[in-house]
Amino acid sequence: MKGEAKKQAYAAKKEQEGRNVINWIFGVLIALGAVYAIYTIAIS
Repeated sequence: MKGEAKKQAYAAKKEQEGRNVINWIFGVLIALGAVYAIYTIAIS
């Protein structure tokens, strides 16, 4: 029983870390998109 609980806790922790990575990636992409939009407006 202890081993199973540890596996579940580890899996939950890894899932949360994966979601954090995905959120960071989307955040960076949105920020880069905003910078690009400002850049294109400023150039024209």
